[in-house]
Amino acid sequence: LFIFFLSFSLFSVTNGGKTTLAKNLQKRLPNCSIISQDDFFKPESEIETDANGFLQYDVLKALNMEKMMSTISCWMGRPRHSMVSTDSGSAEEMPILIIEGFLLFNYKPLDTLWNRSYFLTIPYEECKRRRSTRVYEPPDTPGYFDGHVWPMYLKHRQEVEKITWEIVYLDGTKSEEDLFKEVYEDLIQELGKQKGKYCGW
Repeated sequence: LFIFFLSFSLFSVTNGGKTTLAKNLQKRLPNCSIISQDDFFKPESEIETDANGFLQYDVLKALNMEKMMSTISCWMGRPRHSMVSTDSGSAEEMPILIIEGFLLFNYKPLDTLWNRSYFLTIPYEECKRRRSTRVYEPPDTPGYFDGHVWPMYLKHRQEVEKITWEIVYLDGTKSEEDLFKEVYEDLIQELGKQKGKYCGW
């Protein structure tokens, strides 16, 4: 018997649809857990401000990444992970970890974790429109999207484009159903490969 799991990442600009996609996948993938980077923001009192007075939320310093790594490690070590035999059981029985966030590929300790990586992209106009429909705490100040959020996204995306491992780019303007189908089918293939690898196929 082997204990093994599939971990994959969903990365996108703010309001790119990663959380919705992750939840839709969790509904269909047995034994699936989600860890969201948004759950690891530091308190507002610890967030730096720039010269324009904008709170610097869209940077790694705003996140407690050590705590996030600890949470991931705890998940990986849980004994409740399924035991999948070498001669029975479907690939879908593997424990699956979805890690979703907006700065996953910019944090080096995560680099070796992924079996599969997805990057949801949406254009500036759509991103700004979606952002305007959301309520944040603290709320966005006037000019915050153009003065901080979008420039930080462009900066981080430039870093991502230098990554050498495979990233699957997804069109975040597609319907929820189309995005789900695209990623789900890709993951089922990857699950089969992982099971075959461990079972010696």
